[in-house]
Amino acid sequence: MIESIVFDVGETLIRDDRHWAGWADWLNVPPHTLSALVGAVVAQGRDNADAIRLIRPGLDLDAEYRAREAVGRGETIDDSDLYDDVRPALAELRRLGVRVVVAGNQTARAGTLLRAMELPTDVVVTSGELGVAKPQRAFFERVLEVAETEPDRTMYVGDHPANDVLPAKAAGLRAAHIRRGPWGYLWADDPELVAAADWRIDSLAELAAIVSG
Repeated sequence: MIESIVFDVGETLIRDDRHWAGWADWLNVPPHTLSALVGAVVAQGRDNADAIRLIRPGLDLDAEYRAREAVGRGETIDDSDLYDDVRPALAELRRLGVRVVVAGNQTARAGTLLRAMELPTDVVVTSGELGVAKPQRAFFERVLEVAETEPDRTMYVGDHPANDVLPAKAAGLRAAHIRRGPWGYLWADDPELVAAADWRIDSLAELAAIVSG
């Protein structure tokens, strides 16, 4: 029985369009240039931040985040960034008695912004707040502690095989792969992902039937 569902953030709950457009503007490159580089590193199975490092080799990403914040060009997340199925799907899961948790590889500021949106969730936490990031096993262990849930009764939902599905399974959670965003589409039929994922979905709306069934 699934009692808790933990959601990745980028390309699971929110579209990353604004995120990458902001970085393109900050780096003074056309948005399509950065988008193409993101696609290239995704195809190579690399960290998406490598797209930024290709433009600025040796760049300190944390320092750049702070520099953007200092001049009022930092992160922004609001309802316009959400996929259309997010609020209704999360609300339905809570109606069914499922504990809804949001936990992804984001900054502490992103955690503050997400909580300000008042999504139908029980817990919202980010890697920047936990001090550990996916795909490290410790990330999932900390999430389980914060969410007060047991791994075998918890589903992790995400788009990225190497960051979401595989490490969640290794930590003892159940896992659902959502087919959207660059990683979700590109790696949807990867044999290792197919073998590992307990469920493969195209919309968060499918989760209610899974936990009810």
